[in-house]
Amino acid sequence: MRLGFAIFFVFAVFLYVYINKEGVENSTFLIVASLFGAYMAMNIGANDVANNIGPAVGSKALTMTGAIAIAAIFEASGALIAGGDVVQTIKKGIIDIHSFGFDIHSFIWAMMAALLAAALWLNFATYFKAPVSTTHSIVGGVMGAGIAAFGFGVVAWGTMGKIVASWVISPAIGGIIAATFLYGIKKTIIFQDDRIKSAKRWIPFFVSIMAWAFATYLMMKGFKHIWIDIANFVDSIIDILPKTKKPTFLISNIIGIIVALIVYLYTSKKIKHTSITDDSRKAISEYFTIPLIFAAALLSFAHGANDVANAVGPLAAISDAVINNAISPKAGIPFWVMAVGGFGISIGLALYGPKLIKTVGSEITELDKIRAFSIAIAAAITVIIASQLGLPVSSTHIAIGGVFGVGFLREWLDRVKNLEDKTQIERINLEVEKQYLEELKNSFKKLQQKDDKTLEDYEKIVELIKEIKLEEKKIKKEKKVIKSIKKEKYVKRDALKKIIAAWIVTVPVAALLSAMIFFMLKGMFI
Repeated sequence: MRLGFAIFFVFAVFLYVYINKEGVENSTFLIVASLFGAYMAMNIGANDVANNIGPAVGSKALTMTGAIAIAAIFEASGALIAGGDVVQTIKKGIIDIHSFGFDIHSFIWAMMAALLAAALWLNFATYFKAPVSTTHSIVGGVMGAGIAAFGFGVVAWGTMGKIVASWVISPAIGGIIAATFLYGIKKTIIFQDDRIKSAKRWIPFFVSIMAWAFATYLMMKGFKHIWIDIANFVDSIIDILPKTKKPTFLISNIIGIIVALIVYLYTSKKIKHTSITDDSRKAISEYFTIPLIFAAALLSFAHGANDVANAVGPLAAISDAVINNAISPKAGIPFWVMAVGGFGISIGLALYGPKLIKTVGSEITELDKIRAFSIAIAAAITVIIASQLGLPVSSTHIAIGGVFGVGFLREWLDRVKNLEDKTQIERINLEVEKQYLEELKNSFKKLQQKDDKTLEDYEKIVELIKEIKLEEKKIKKEKKVIKSIKKEKYVKRDALKKIIAAWIVTVPVAALLSAMIFFMLKGMFI
């Protein structure tokens, strides 16, 4: 049934392009590319979007059905409303577009190869439940096709170095920020004697930080393509916004702070008049449910607005090259291309997304609402920090890094607690063993000092020597236990190894696939 729905969507895209191909030269290229684009969009939904909603599902803030519905609506809305109308034809400038010169056919074959290679790799990764970066898949595809067309000299290796660096930068920053917020919530609320009083004091503060992060993130990433329209509308009422192509960091922050203050005042008032009787961790974590739902929706909207255009960029580039019979550094995105991206992602998420959602939400580490909340904040703040520092980051790697971050923090906290508890127990045991050993030695000395030893005394001496040696071994063992108390593993190492391996091979595998497909397409169309 799922395969049937997927084929129906691809056929619908084919039918639309076929019907509207009149007057377009080389329409065959456009038809084939549209099929690849539809396939690519569904694979983005099946793999990439899971990172936005996986923690919310894993923490049970949202059901699987509810999360998919919210993500599908907001992904499509982000793509269609705020996705922009222009995209770079060569993603991130990883190859020199001037290398193609006036060879439009080679350019089209390269973009088609990049699309199909990225889609195939995402499909493969989804099958094996490995969350990977859509952006890196496209980058690898474009790089491979460029190398196949013009050799290794066409690649901007400095840019590729930055992308490789993001494999470490993205998850590291996301993990550190997520772990920091989780530890902060634990320290200010969970570890306090009066949890109810602490919750009423600190929950509004943490929720307002999330509000600032997401408002700023949304301004910088979600609305950057339609900022001019927003600024013109606001200026028609009151002239206060600067005339810039996209929102500046200062403006985004000011809006974020205003939203955070409003949220803080509202949440403080709301929680102050709420009667809290249960101070269990589970009850306290329920207060993070609504923020998590908003986070899932806003992350999906921003992803739709920011990443979908990049993902369907090769399709837009092919459309532009076919219609205008020229190669441009930037290409307009026809509405139908953005619709293929937006709706394709939603369909792919609904049909094949649950597999990756479960992986992110529950198969790496156990998540509750507080941990998922920390991951959501980390996702937004990491993008803000990286944008200002000019660091290349991947939203997929950030989210997964956040999951690993809270998992390793749980290990560390549990290790510290268990170490204290077990060490205390082992020290008590050690003292008991030492005391018993002293008693045995005293008994041994008394027997040794007797002048009239009997056979029975000698047998007791032998037994005492054996017991003394046995107790000495026990004491050595207790000392070793104290030194090497093993930690519980809250992060599944197999999942960690699989995901890291998938990240490392994404660019080279997509590049190799793309090069092979490029030569195949070139052979077919010549």
